[in-house]
Amino acid sequence: MTTFLTILLVIMMVLVVASLIRGIVAFLKSTKIDLESGEQVDATEMQLAQNKAMFARIKYQALAIVVVAVMLAIAN
Repeated sequence: MTTFLTILLVIMMVLVVASLIRGIVAFLKSTKIDLESGEQVDATEMQLAQNKAMFARIKYQALAIVVVAVMLAIAN
């Protein structure tokens, strides 16, 4: 069971890093678009993608914390 949870934790960590990188890339693209086009009134497509990626990162971090909590509960 511990091996399964460890593998699950590593997968969650990879997903956190991947969604963080996607969010940063979307942020950089939206910043570039904003600088080239001027001020934006509404959220652009890249800003929405950034927001989606950051919410995914938070979700994966929460799942990783749950996995760690289960591992600690099993250890005792």
